[in-house]
This record gives sequence, structure tokens and C-alpha cells, in this order.
Amino acid sequence: MAGIPDSEAFLDPDSARDYLRSWKQRVEAMAAKTQAMSDQIGQLRASARDGNGLAEVTVDSTGVLVDLKLTERIHRFDPEVVARAVMSALRQARVQAADRSREIAIETMGPDSVAARTIGDRMQQLLERPDSTDGVPGPPAPGLGRG
Repeated sequence: MAGIPDSEAFLDPDSARDYLRSWKQRVEAMAAKTQAMSDQIGQLRASARDGNGLAEVTVDSTGVLVDLKLTERIHRFDPEVVARAVMSALRQARVQAADRSREIAIETMGPDSVAARTIGDRMQQLLERPDSTDGVPGPPAPGLGRG
């Protein structure tokens, strides 16, 4: 029995039982998909580098920095430039994490799923949130450091 049964079918005990069994299976399938999606997103890591090759960052599924690698090139730049490079890479990694979270939600729940779209949108809002460095120019082009 697909969808909501008509009132006569619902009053029939066998039809009502079939409907409830089908409904329970759909709910259980949705719960399993949701758990699988949650597990995948929980393991998500995204890495990005700044445009000048000074820093590489890795963030987790919530956008929290979990790894930072600085290259030897940082010694040729002022600390403020290095800081902007780190923040630039962090923003890029967060965008990647948001994009991948959306992909995972759609792959798991289906492209027509309202839940997948809602989860994807929420992850994007959380991960692509502006921070205090937005609007600050990035590091100078290579070769324009300290000397």
C-alpha cells in the first residue's frame, strides 16, 4: 500500500498492519541512512593551501583546524602575511568541507531529499561563515616578502 491509505483500507486490520509495517520500514531505512551520513561527515577532513604556498591547513567536519603545516618560505615573509596565508587556507578548507558535506548528504539521502538539502545548506552556513579576516588582502605575490 503506497502513501496514506483511504479510510476504508485503514479500518481493515490487515491493511492497517501492512501500512504500519511499510511505514516502519521507511522510518528504519531513513534512520540507517541518517546514521551512515553522520558517520561519513564525522570522519570528514578537508585540506587546502594558500595561493603562495606558505601554509597548508586541515579542518574537520565542523571547520575546526586539526592540522597546520608551514613551509620554509614563511621565513621570507612578515608574520602578518603568514597569518593571512593561514586564514586564507582555512577559509578554502572550510569551503571544501562544506561542499563535501553537501555531497555526502545528497549521496546518502538522495538528490530529492529535503533533509539532504537542509543538512547541506546548514553545513554550508556553518563552515563558510565569515571570520574577522574577510576583506583583508591576502599575502603578496611570491617574491614580495621580507627580502
